[in-house]
Amino acid sequence: MKNTRREFIRIGGLSIAATGLVAPFLKSCAEQGTESKEHDLLNEIKDVEPLNEKDYERRINRLVDSMIKEDIEALFIEGSTNLRYFFNISWWLSERTFGPVINTKREPIWICPGFELERAKEQIPEGHEIRIWAEHESPFDLLAQIVSDLGISKSKVAMGPAVRSFISEGFQRALGSDLKDGSMAVNMVRAIKTEKELGYMDLANMITKKAYRYGFSKLEEGMTREELADHIRFAHSEMGTSGSGGPYFGFTSAFPHGTSQVRHLHDGDIVLVDGGCSVEGFRSDVTRTIVFGKPNDRQKEVFNAVLKAQQEAHKVIKPGVPCGEIDRVARKVIEDAGFGTGYKYFAHRLGHGIGMDGHEYPYLVKDNPLLLQPGMTFSNEPGIYIYGEFGVRIEDCFVVTEDGAKMLGGMLTQDIEHPFGNLD
Repeated sequence: MKNTRREFIRIGGLSIAATGLVAPFLKSCAEQGTESKEHDLLNEIKDVEPLNEKDYERRINRLVDSMIKEDIEALFIEGSTNLRYFFNISWWLSERTFGPVINTKREPIWICPGFELERAKEQIPEGHEIRIWAEHESPFDLLAQIVSDLGISKSKVAMGPAVRSFISEGFQRALGSDLKDGSMAVNMVRAIKTEKELGYMDLANMITKKAYRYGFSKLEEGMTREELADHIRFAHSEMGTSGSGGPYFGFTSAFPHGTSQVRHLHDGDIVLVDGGCSVEGFRSDVTRTIVFGKPNDRQKEVFNAVLKAQQEAHKVIKPGVPCGEIDRVARKVIEDAGFGTGYKYFAHRLGHGIGMDGHEYPYLVKDNPLLLQPGMTFSNEPGIYIYGEFGVRIEDCFVVTEDGAKMLGGMLTQDIEHPFGNLD
């Protein structure tokens, strides 16, 4: 696919044209400076290249490599985001155990309720063995038999993250051995995004920012938060996604995750919106804070401290820096601005990992020693929340590059009156 805008993210020695995946995205980014804000809600995803069989094969191969590093030879996962990520299978959770035993010896072997076999065969990759259990039989005995047949040591069997306790306990009893925690093996694969995944996330974040910009153009006195949310949903839909944004006005913006208290929009109110969408299953997460009308000095003071915290944190992001250090830098800016220590007003961690789940491993939080690696993606979202007055949060997602970081979706906040940079 020909690139019309050459902008590369350097990841692990590769030149990744994350914006080169989607023709409409390239067009919109190149032209959005001259497009009318009221008329740029184009379908941004119609030419997105979806994941293919090779993408899923590479994910499994990376997982096996990750398992070997963790001294794991067999790993069970069940219906969850992990099942979609590695196999493109959506399977609702019930009391009946279903899932693959991924192993270092051969292709995954699946454990499946007998009456679900035909449905499972429609989704499980060709060539994978499926072992069934009847309603009166134990699925846990199947795992023990699989481990025995593969010649795997019981001490090297692990459960993936999000496996429910009754399943892990049943497997443990059947094996007669403690099970390893396979979370790190899975999480580290999902934490490092590929070129294609970064392209999806870049596009998703841009779409959400454009949807907010559209919604903000519709603000009017007396508006309810539901009315603004409707505009944001409409804009996402016009651009080809089912995204949303949760708005809060005035004093209600001081609640980091919202409140049941009702506030309609009035002149001078803070407007805080947090939300996102997904492209090919990969999420955006964006927060923007503006003022309806003319901002006062107090609002500017708080806003400027939050914006500086985000910018200073971004400057120190690079491979090899501990996750906790990024949080520390942002928090110090807010403390130095006079807004309390610790979590007094900046009430939460700086950021979370993001990918197919809106919040996923790892996290930018105090004392987290995990070192950043190229391809990791996070939110950078400092905030100040003053109950009885208002709250301010600015959130953009970023990818760690080989020598720094890049914000996803562009359209970065310039100041309280320009939440999308020079495009406002």
